[in-house]
Amino acid sequence: MIGRLLRQRHFLATLAGHDPQVFRHIAPFLLFGLLAGTTTLPRPQRPVAPPVSTAWGDEAARERIGEAADVIRIAGVKPGMAVADIGTGTGYYVIKLAPLVGPQGRVFAQDVSLRALEQVRRRASTAGFTNVRYVRGGQASARLPAASVDVALMVHMYHEIEQPYLLLDRLRRSLKPGGRIVVVDLDRPSQQHGMPKALLICEVKAVGFELVTMTDIAQGYAAVFRPGLRPRPDSVRACRG
Repeated sequence: MIGRLLRQRHFLATLAGHDPQVFRHIAPFLLFGLLAGTTTLPRPQRPVAPPVSTAWGDEAARERIGEAADVIRIAGVKPGMAVADIGTGTGYYVIKLAPLVGPQGRVFAQDVSLRALEQVRRRASTAGFTNVRYVRGGQASARLPAASVDVALMVHMYHEIEQPYLLLDRLRRSLKPGGRIVVVDLDRPSQQHGMPKALLICEVKAVGFELVTMTDIAQGYAAVFRPGLRPRPDSVRACRG
């Protein structure tokens, strides 16, 4: 970190010496980028469930109770939208979303596992979908393009995110104006592969998102959030689970 700061300082000083006008105009943007890159946010004060499988439940059972139809309706997904399936696993939602958003829309299949992404790639290719993009994310960032997503889905996986505050804060940058995030989970302790409603709301609101709706569904609940005022990172406090 110190080395990076010194290199940045040397670069700015060089610019100032060569062209003060250029320095005056771009220095604020360089400084903002430097500070954004060093943002730190708290880790969750609750158990983080370990991933146990790329699949959540049996797809046939999920179909019978209409989980995907409920979630897609609550999320307000429409043709032409760009939707991110964060933690896509086997691609259950990708296969539902791709034909719905259509050729003018886009689906981002995102996961930390290359094996899962390759499985989804094969599945989407077999189905003939050409509007799916594949993104390998991390525990602290979904790594989606800036201003690219109308709806970001996190289905039965939020409780497995090691750094949810940091991931949510960075995800804000990937949302288009009017974009939403939708978290689907079970209302039970995180160590039991769920997320208590009150704790979820506390964590997501801590980084400046506002709750829009909280709807009970057959497989738990679906919570919709929109970006609000982003707090100073040093003011964010972890919620107690």
